[in-house]
Amino acid sequence: MIAKQKVTEIVNEWLADKEYFLVDVNVSADNCISVEIDHAEGVWIEDCVQLSKHIEGNLNRDEEDYELEVGSAGIGQPFKVLQQYVNHIGKEVEVLAKDGKKYRGTLTRAEENDFCVTVQVKEKPEGAKRPVLIDKEYTWRYDETKYTKYLIKF
Repeated sequence: MIAKQKVTEIVNEWLADKEYFLVDVNVSADNCISVEIDHAEGVWIEDCVQLSKHIEGNLNRDEEDYELEVGSAGIGQPFKVLQQYVNHIGKEVEVLAKDGKKYRGTLTRAEENDFCVTVQVKEKPEGAKRPVLIDKEYTWRYDETKYTKYLIKF
C-alpha cells in the first residue's frame, strides 16, 4: 500500500512555490489516491493536471499500481483546514454546532484554535414591544462544531 505520508510529501513539494494549499489526502487500502487542493481564488483544471503528473512522476506503477484523483475542495463542502476558514473571512457561512443547532452568519475571524461568526438574531429589548435584529458574535473551537461551510448565494 502506498503511504499517505509519501503522497503528502510529493504534493507539498509541488505546492511549495504556489499559492495553492493542501486540503486533504486519502489513500484507500486498494491504493485509490484522492488529493484535494484549494486556492483563495479557486482551482484551475490545468493545475490539477500538473499536480497529477507530478505525483505520477514520483510514484512507480511498476512497484505498486494505483488510481489517482486530483481535484479541488468542493464549493459548499465543509471546511477541513484553517486556510479555508481564513479565505472565507467576511463571507457568509453555515455552522452546525455539536449540539445540533445551525447558525448562519458572517465569518469574522479564524485563528489556530477557534473561529468567530457574527449572526443576526431577533431579541426583544427591555421595554420594547417588538423584537429587533441585532448582531451577535459566536465563537467556537473547531472541535465544538460538526461542520462549517461557505453559503452560496445567487
